[in-house]
Amino acid sequence: MSTFRFHGGRHCLNLIATVSRRRTERVERLATPADLGRWFAEAGLVPPDSPALPRTPAVGEPELRQAHVLREAVYELFTASRREREIPPEALAVVNGWAARPGPAERLEAGSGGRLRRVRGEATAETLLAEIARDAVDLLGGPLAARVRECGLEPCTLLFLDTSRSGHRRWCSMDGCGARAKMAAYRARRAAREGP
Repeated sequence: MSTFRFHGGRHCLNLIATVSRRRTERVERLATPADLGRWFAEAGLVPPDSPALPRTPAVGEPELRQAHVLREAVYELFTASRREREIPPEALAVVNGWAARPGPAERLEAGSGGRLRRVRGEATAETLLAEIARDAVDLLGGPLAARVRECGLEPCTLLFLDTSRSGHRRWCSMDGCGARAKMAAYRARRAAREGP
């Protein structure tokens, strides 16, 4: 079972979610290079491995440190944007620097029936981090930036893109935090009716 949470709706928000409970007992889910490689695969950034063709990029300590730096810079930018605070220049430089790097190459391949299809080339940890930075640039610089929310259930601090029609989604996941919040509200109403 995965220890990662993919409720953000975008790769950049899901990378931020590799740290949870940021204001209390911070939980780091990218503790080792292998964790980052597994996250790339589970996030759908690389095709699934097969015994004949492993596709998960090699990840070492340097790439893990780079991922942590990028993740925190993206988090700082989203936090500043959401709270309408001054944009931290260091975080902006980190994200822009990564976004300027090349992403995984794509090529054309002849498919069945003489049709061409686009095939994604081999990815490295750096090209995938660059892709995540560009995703953050797209989201923060576009019209959906105002729809990024933080989960309303304490101590969860996950950010998510609110794609609900009303734009009033409160929890990162209805199955997790939403269900817990509704159950807590139900118990509180029941306790109030029953009295001391």
